Amino acid sequence: MPRPSMTAWLLAAAAAIVPVSSPAREVDDSYTIGQRFEGYRDRYQGIAWPAVTWSGGQSVLFDRPYKNTGSRDLHLDVFRPAPGVAGGAKRQGVVLVHGGAWRAGNKSHFYALANLLAQRGYTVFLPEFRLSPEARYPAGMIDIGDALAWARAHAAEFGLDPGRIAVGGASSGGQMASLLAYAGPSGLFGAGRERRANALVDLDGVLDFTTAQALAFENAAGDASPAGTWLGGSYEHAAARWREASAASHVGAGMPPTLIVSSGIARFTEGRDKVVAALERHGVPHRTFAFTNAPHDFWLFEPWLPQVAEQIDTFLSSLPASKDSPK
Repeated sequence: MPRPSMTAWLLAAAAAIVPVSSPAREVDDSYTIGQRFEGYRDRYQGIAWPAVTWSGGQSVLFDRPYKNTGSRDLHLDVFRPAPGVAGGAKRQGVVLVHGGAWRAGNKSHFYALANLLAQRGYTVFLPEFRLSPEARYPAGMIDIGDALAWARAHAAEFGLDPGRIAVGGASSGGQMASLLAYAGPSGLFGAGRERRANALVDLDGVLDFTTAQALAFENAAGDASPAGTWLGGSYEHAAARWREASAASHVGAGMPPTLIVSSGIARFTEGRDKVVAALERHGVPHRTFAFTNAPHDFWLFEPWLPQVAEQIDTFLSSLPASKDSPK
């Protein structure tokens, strides 16, 4: 009887010890940091890859599961500050939602920024979530809401105040973070109290899908546009959903303190004026900052990246204790 090949033996052994895998799913890998750098290097003088330097005592927990969708686990990475970080480790956490036009991107895109924030004393949570090729709106919103709820529930484990967990994001992730921050407490994406952030950080994320300027870009390809694909149809076919998915549709007295950092390219922060007016009307702390001559993905590259960390740190450090904080 012939002996089985080494390949056949290894496959049989793997089948015996590895559980059945999750169903295959479509993955869009069109949005990468390298692809963006190549597109920008001749347009923005001084652009450079960030140098990620670790400080002694820092730690990172990779791929901790925070929920199961019914077909697979979703994971998050946790960047923790060193115990002896200058100024002391803060009790403030930040959940950061990556960009990629709701269809691509990866939590690893925030590693450089998460590292800088951890060195300033913050604990940073980077969740994966279902993108539009796998599941359309509101699946991804429910996922990031669950990630925020997970961070709040595990706050004591990380030495955090559960009432001081902010949510932020960049580009489409900024849009999602803004929507969660403003609509999450209403229960739109799950139990409201667990989805209450003490602050919002929006990095070039659209705040209102329904303005003429936003529609000119986000709805240009109709049902096939990235936003149309995520929302299940063009604005003409799903207007109510486009309005619901606009953070500016949920402004009110419960808005958290808000930081909006812009590349200076107006289309990416459409709705900002309406949101800022509401924040001022309700006396909610807020700050806006705009770069000049910066790429849309400014948070990925030097020289803008450290300035983003500085803006976030300055803003979050200025906030009073949340009313959700333990007395």
